[in-house]
Amino acid sequence: MLTVTTNSRIGSAGASSGADFGRRDFLRIGALSLGSLTLADLVAARAVAGEDFVRDRSVVLLYLSGGASHIETFDPKLTAPPEIRSMTGEAATPIPGVTFGGTFPQLARLADRMAVVRSFHHGVGDHVKAHVHVLTGGTDPDGAGNRGFSMGSAFARLRGANHPASGLPTFTVVTSPEVDGQYRNEQGRLLKGSQPGSLGLSYAPFHHTGEDDDAGSRRSRGNKGGSLAADMQLSLPADRFDDRRSLLRELDNLNRQIDARGGLAGVDKLNEQAANLVLGGAAAAFDVKGEDPRLLQRYDTSHIRIGHKVFRPSTLGRQMLLARRLCEAGCGFVTVHSAGWDMHADGNNPGIVKGMEMLGRSVDKAVSAFLEDVRQRGLSDKILLVITGDFGRTPKVNSRGGRDHWSRLGTLAFAGGGLNMGQVVGQSARGADVPATEPYTTSHLMATVMHSLFDLGKLRLASGVPREVKQAFESAAPITELVV
Repeated sequence: MLTVTTNSRIGSAGASSGADFGRRDFLRIGALSLGSLTLADLVAARAVAGEDFVRDRSVVLLYLSGGASHIETFDPKLTAPPEIRSMTGEAATPIPGVTFGGTFPQLARLADRMAVVRSFHHGVGDHVKAHVHVLTGGTDPDGAGNRGFSMGSAFARLRGANHPASGLPTFTVVTSPEVDGQYRNEQGRLLKGSQPGSLGLSYAPFHHTGEDDDAGSRRSRGNKGGSLAADMQLSLPADRFDDRRSLLRELDNLNRQIDARGGLAGVDKLNEQAANLVLGGAAAAFDVKGEDPRLLQRYDTSHIRIGHKVFRPSTLGRQMLLARRLCEAGCGFVTVHSAGWDMHADGNNPGIVKGMEMLGRSVDKAVSAFLEDVRQRGLSDKILLVITGDFGRTPKVNSRGGRDHWSRLGTLAFAGGGLNMGQVVGQSARGADVPATEPYTTSHLMATVMHSLFDLGKLRLASGVPREVKQAFESAAPITELVV
C-alpha cells in the first residue's frame, strides 16, 4: 500500500505551483509494499561498492519453456535420416552452409547478427529442475532448488536492485496472461528458477504479467501493464480515495510542483528515487502504447493463436518490445517467458509441426522485430539477447509426430551485447543427439552473460562481492568463440 499525505494546498483547485511541501506533506514512500519488502527497502538495496566493473549493457533472456527442439530451431539437420531431420524444413541464412529451422525465415535473414551454439548441453531432463538449473547458470547443479541463485539475481546483487537514477528494478521477469493450464504450469517453473536463493529477497525479480487494460484482467484493470505496474503505480484503501483516478490527479499535481521547483526539497536521495519510481518514467516504461503505431505493428504477434486446449493471441511481440523499453529505462536484466515448447504430441501438448507453426512463427516475428529495432536505435552493442530453454528434444520423432525430452543437446543463441556475431559455435553429431565438438554448459552460459555485463577481471578484485557469486563466475570461462 502507498500512503499519501498531502498539504491542503497541494492538489486543490487553487493550488499554487510554488506551494511549499516537505517530508510530511509529500509521500510516505516506505508504506508501498511489494511482497514482504517496502519500496524503500528495494531502492536501498545497493550495488557492490565502487561498481567500476559494471559495463553499460543490459540482457534480455528469452526463455522457451517446455524445452524447444534444437533441431527445428537452429540445427535442422536436413542431411540426417527422415526420422531425425527438421519436420519444418529449413530457412537459408547469409552465412554459407548454415540454415535455421523452417519457421524462422525472418530470423534466418538476420543470422549474421546472431551466434548460434550447437554444442550446448547440461544433462538435466526434468522440467522443473531444468528451469532451475538453466536459469541459475548452473549454480544449482541438479536443479533441486535448494542451492544457487538466478543469473538475473546475481546481476541485481552486483549492479544494485534498482537503477540509481530512476529507481527502476534492475531484474524483471515478463510473462504472458496464460489461459492454457499447461502453460501456466510452465510460468510457475520459470519463476522458481528466477529466485535469488542465498543472495536475499531484495534481489528477487519484479514479475510483470504481460497483462494490460485491453486484457480485461482483474489484476490489471485500471492499470497499464499488469500486476507489477499496479504495484509500482498505486494501491490505496477505498476509505482514503474514491478511486485510483483521484490519486493519479493528486500525484499529477504534485509532480508538476516538483517540476516547477526543480526537485524534492528536503527529501533524501532514497525517497527521491522511490518517488521517481511511482511518479516518473519508471512506471511509464511498462506502457508500450505510446510507441509509433508502425513499430507496434512490426512487433505484433496477436494474429498467431497459441495454446493446446485453450488458445489466446500471442503476446510475445509485445513482451519483446516491453523488454527493449525496460532496457532503455535502466532495467539491466529482463527475462521474457515463452511457454508451450514441450511438444510431445500428447494429451497436454501439440506436436512439432503444429507447435512450431504457433510458437516458432511467434518467435520469428517478435525476435526479428527486436533485433531490427535495437539496431535502428544504436543499441545492438548495448543489449545482449539470449535465447534458450529447458533442454532439447529427442533426435527421433515419436510415433505421434512429437519429440520428447533430450538434455544432451539444447537450444542456445545470442545476439549483440558486444559479443562476436555471425557464426555457429560448435557442432552436433550427425544424429543430432550429442555434441560433436567441445560441449558448452550452463556454467559457460553464466560466464558469457556476465562477461557482457561486467569486466570480470575487475570484478574478481572487487571487495564486497559475495563469495558464491565469485565462485560462479570462476567455475567456467565465457564461450571462447564469442569473446576472443
